[in-house]
Amino acid sequence: MIAINNLTFEIGARALYDDANWHIKPGEKIGLIGANGTGKTTLLKIIVGDYTPTSGTISMAKDLTMGYLNQDLLSYSSDKNIVHVAMEAFERQNQLHDEIEVLLKKLETDYTEDLLHKLSDKQHEFELLDGYNIEYKAHEILAGLGFSEADCQRKLSTFSGGWRMRVMLAKILLQAPDILLLDEPTNHLDLPSIQWLEDYLKAFSGAIIIVSHDRWFLDKVINRTVESRKGKLTVYAGNYSFYLEEKALRAEIQRGEFKNQQSKIKQEERLIERFRAKASKAKMAQSRIKMLDKMERVDDVDDDNPEVNFSFRFSKQSGRHVVTLEHITKKYPGIDILDDAEAIIEKGDKIALIGANGKGKSTLLRIVAGADKDFGGTAVTGHNVTQTFFAQHQLESLHLENQILQELQSFAPKHTDTELRSILGSFLFTGDDVFKKIKVLSGGEKSRVALAKALTADANFLVLDEPTNHLDMASVNILIQALQQYEGTVIVVSHDRYFLDNVANKIWFIENQKIKQYPGTYAEYDEWNAKRKLDPKAETPAPQPKKEEKKPEPTKQPQSENKTQQLKKLNQDLTKMEEQIAVLEKDVKELEVKLADNSIYNQAAKLQEMTDAYQLKKLTLREQQARWEALAEQIMELEA
Repeated sequence: MIAINNLTFEIGARALYDDANWHIKPGEKIGLIGANGTGKTTLLKIIVGDYTPTSGTISMAKDLTMGYLNQDLLSYSSDKNIVHVAMEAFERQNQLHDEIEVLLKKLETDYTEDLLHKLSDKQHEFELLDGYNIEYKAHEILAGLGFSEADCQRKLSTFSGGWRMRVMLAKILLQAPDILLLDEPTNHLDLPSIQWLEDYLKAFSGAIIIVSHDRWFLDKVINRTVESRKGKLTVYAGNYSFYLEEKALRAEIQRGEFKNQQSKIKQEERLIERFRAKASKAKMAQSRIKMLDKMERVDDVDDDNPEVNFSFRFSKQSGRHVVTLEHITKKYPGIDILDDAEAIIEKGDKIALIGANGKGKSTLLRIVAGADKDFGGTAVTGHNVTQTFFAQHQLESLHLENQILQELQSFAPKHTDTELRSILGSFLFTGDDVFKKIKVLSGGEKSRVALAKALTADANFLVLDEPTNHLDMASVNILIQALQQYEGTVIVVSHDRYFLDNVANKIWFIENQKIKQYPGTYAEYDEWNAKRKLDPKAETPAPQPKKEEKKPEPTKQPQSENKTQQLKKLNQDLTKMEEQIAVLEKDVKELEVKLADNSIYNQAAKLQEMTDAYQLKKLTLREQQARWEALAEQIMELEA
C-alpha cells in the first residue's frame, strides 16, 4: 500500500530520520508512537507530500486516497453550517447535485430529450454514489462526535477551535479514504465521543495511522505499533500493551547479552594484561586484542521510563471530611447542572470526575475548589484542608521571564535547590534545562512546569482539571507515579482513561442532576457501566478485595519418618529439582536466543506463540526455584 524505503529527513544538521524503513499494508491499524520531538507528525507530513525527504523513497498506488487530520485544521473557519462543511467530503456528489439543480431549472423552460437524458444520467450516477443519503451520514457522524441537532444548524465560525476540529474529523471520516492519518484525534473530544470514535475506527475497512498519547484509545483500536526512535522505525505486531511487553522482553534479552559480553571483555582484558609482557605469550595476547577490536559491541539498554524519585510532604494532615457538599443546586440559562445534589470527599480519596462535555464536570470542580460561589446549597471545606487547584488557564500565570528553576524557587521556598531539581528531573527537565526561560517552552513543557509547581505546594488536597493535556506518554506516567505516591486527597477531571484507571479509587459522574459515585477503579466502572446500559437496574457493586497470591509451601513429610530418613528423601528431592531447574534454565536461554532474532517480529502468530512459551517457562522456572529454596530451608532446619 505504502512503502517507505531508506528514508532520511534532516532538519539543519540533525537527522530526524536516518535510513528508516516501513511498509504499510492494507487494513492495518497502526499506532505511531515515540517521545515528543522524534518526528511523528513530520513523518505524516512526509507521507502526504507536505515535506520532501532528504533521501530515500516513498512509494504508493496512484489511485490511493488519503484523509489527513492534523492540528493545523484548528484555524479553518467557514460561515456555512457544520453539516454543509462536513458534506464537503462528498466532492463528486455535491458537484452532481449542483448540476442536477441546473438541469431541473433549464427543463422548466426548455423541455428537450437531450436535457432529459443528461438529467437521467446525472441522477443515476448520484444514486450509485448514495447521494440521497449523504446528509443523513453527515448528521450521524456529527452526532457521534457530540453535536446536537441544534448545533448542526450553527455556522462553523461560531464554534471554538476544539469543536471546529471535530467537524474537520467528521469531514475526513465521511470521505472514507483508503488510509486515514490521524494526528492526536482524541484531543478536544470528551469520553463518549472518544468511545464512539473507537467503535468507528475498529469497524473502518481501510488502513489507519494514529499518532496519539492516549494509551487506552490505542489499545482499543490498533493492531500494529510503530515506534519512532533514534531516527529509525521499529514495527511491533500488536497493540500498545503488546508493544510494552515485547519491548521489555527485547530489553531484558539485550541487557543479558550486554552483561555477558561485558563479562567476557573483562575476562579477555585480564588475560591480555597478564600475558602481554611474556614473550612466549605475546602472539596470543595480540591475537586476543585484535579479536576484541573486531567484536561487535552490544549496547546497554537506554532507560526510557524515568521514575519519580522525590517524596511529597505537607505540614498538616486534613480532617476526615475534606469537602462536604449539601443540597447543591447550579443552573445556567436553559441548562440544569445540579439539583439538590450531595457528596462527601473523604481524606485519602482519589476521585475521577468523568462525563461528557457540557454536563457540569468543570462547574462541579470549581464548586469543590471554592472558585465558583454562585450556587444554591453549601460546600464546606473540612478541618486543616490546604488546597492547590490546577487548570490549563493557570499556564498563563507562569512568569515568562523566570527560568524554570526560579519559578519553583519563588513558589516553594521551603524546598532546597537539590529537591527542586530532583522534582524537575522527574518532569523531564534535566541538566541545564532548568535554566531555560518559561517564555521559550512549548505548551506541553509549560504544563509540566505548572504541574511541578502544584505538586510542590504545601497542600493536602489537589484539585486537577485536565492535567494530562499536552503531556506525552512519559510525562503522563510521571504524573501517575507522583499521584500514586501522594498521601493526600485528589479530585481530577481528565479524558485520559489509562491515567484515571491508574490514579483513581472512586469515580464520580453527574446523572439526572445528581452526583453519583462508583467505589472502584475506572476499568471496574467502565465494565459496570457497559452492563448497566444493557440492564439499567444494575446496582453499583461494592469493590471486591484482591486475593493474595499463595506462596509455595515446602513439602510436608509424614511424622512417622525419622530425621535421617527425612533428610535422605529431601536431599534426593532437592537433587531432582536442581536437574529440573537446569533443564528449564537451558530452555529459557534457547528461547531468548530465538526471540533476539528480529525477523520473528514480523510474524505475529509465531511471535505470540514463542512469547507465550517463554513467559510460561520463566514462570515455571521461578516456581521451581521458590520450591527449591523452601526445600533447602527445610533441610537446613533438620540439619541444625
